[in-house]
Amino acid sequence: MGNAAAAVLPEELFKRAATGVNLRPTPPAETGHNILFVTSEITDLLKVGGLGDVSAALPRALQPHHSVRVLIPGYRQVIQSGRPIRVVGKLPGHAAIPPCLIGQMALDDGLIVYVVLCQELYDRDGNPYGDSEGIDWPDNHIRFARLALAAAKIADGLGVRNWRPDLVHANDWPAGLTPAYMAWRGQSTPCVFTIHNLAYQGLCPPACSIELGLPDDALHPEGMEYYGKLSFLKAGINYATQITTVSRTYAHEITSPAFGCGLEGLLRRKAEEGLLSGIVNGIDDSWQSKTDPRLIQGFAPNDWSGKVANTRYVEQSYGFAREDGPLFAVVSRLVHQKGIDLTIAAADTIVANGGRVAVIGQGERELEQRMLELTRRHPGRIGVNLDFDETEARRIIAGSDFLLMPSRYEPCGLSQIYAQCYGSLPIARRTGGLADTIEDGVSGFLFREPTLDSYLQAIRRALNVHRRPLLLNAMRCKAMAAPLYWHQSVRPYDRLYRRLIEGTYDSFALTGRRSRTCSK
Repeated sequence: MGNAAAAVLPEELFKRAATGVNLRPTPPAETGHNILFVTSEITDLLKVGGLGDVSAALPRALQPHHSVRVLIPGYRQVIQSGRPIRVVGKLPGHAAIPPCLIGQMALDDGLIVYVVLCQELYDRDGNPYGDSEGIDWPDNHIRFARLALAAAKIADGLGVRNWRPDLVHANDWPAGLTPAYMAWRGQSTPCVFTIHNLAYQGLCPPACSIELGLPDDALHPEGMEYYGKLSFLKAGINYATQITTVSRTYAHEITSPAFGCGLEGLLRRKAEEGLLSGIVNGIDDSWQSKTDPRLIQGFAPNDWSGKVANTRYVEQSYGFAREDGPLFAVVSRLVHQKGIDLTIAAADTIVANGGRVAVIGQGERELEQRMLELTRRHPGRIGVNLDFDETEARRIIAGSDFLLMPSRYEPCGLSQIYAQCYGSLPIARRTGGLADTIEDGVSGFLFREPTLDSYLQAIRRALNVHRRPLLLNAMRCKAMAAPLYWHQSVRPYDRLYRRLIEGTYDSFALTGRRSRTCSK
């Protein structure tokens, strides 16, 4: 990675690019294909949600098969991460999109990350999408168009010396213009576009088309026009070679009006053409109940002393009395989508049946306040921590008997898989990835309708199991054997990549529908 100092300032990087300093070639891939993974967040550097976890884990799981490199905006947190950055290229602007540098850094395990260096767009407080008050940046269309255009240029052999991707994998709306810019530029490199959450679409007014330098075709429904606005997400769907979602059930759900967010017709057509498939997310190998150093004590199936140690820790942290009643966990963003209001409504029933509820997460102000009100109504029975911490979250999951996850929709979900790893049985709605990863009555409990009555039926089933220790332990063992790790779930991606790069693929293997032939 050279001798560049850590946390190089963006203006210094621009000077180096201008003088040609530090422009050293990167070695070509020796095995597999070159894959460029385009994302707006990665847990190693900056995470807002599950996309960050996937962006950290999937490229690493693919490394034994391909040369994978990640492209991410150069946020302040990335620049100041303490990792050396060296400039490997420079890209011009386009319309109102400013020029940028491409920096390169290596993460601790050697994963290469390309950084779009553009100080005027990314050197800000807050998170990738908005300020510290949670308000979206007004120029997000420019900020993420810069990311997408950089990806398209790199796919065309520009911006990075001696490395060119055979396939581009763009993720969610911030990267949605990637396949679009590639198509508008006449590029033939295949592009996979993954929808992690259809509800977030990256909308902007039609007048932004001039700033983004869009062709006239983009302003029509076959492009990125969406009910009078422009949708980055729709651009990704319309122009990608293949669309994937993060679970099989969600891939089916989004073709219906209930889950399609106004795009169900387009998605249904893509599915019928064999261009939409669902691949369930995995989890990284750090989620091991026996060896996780963040737990108070590790444990294995049928040896529950370590699980009890984590339970005692949670009881002490939340001010719960030591007892044998069931411990329920909520490890979630506190937002309407996650069904937090249903859990609040169910809290009295849980407490009346001897249960305790430990909550960690943050989100909508109203739901946070309602959760805090529960702690006042049920002191010593319900506890809330609004400061999310990864170590605390793992201990709460490990110490709990049940994880509450009544999501109204859940493209994949990871918390239910984490819970199963640690012998905590998820209680979840039968939707999206929850339906794909939980076997009802075996590794957890599912309910159908997003109503309090349906939810309470599942909670009462869980309470009945808790009263039968042999059945509870048998379900725990089944749950701990259920999770899919990335080294397993990466196989469908590997097959998809190879088929697209080689120019033909069998969509039936991905979607269960008819086969088709597709050229590069």
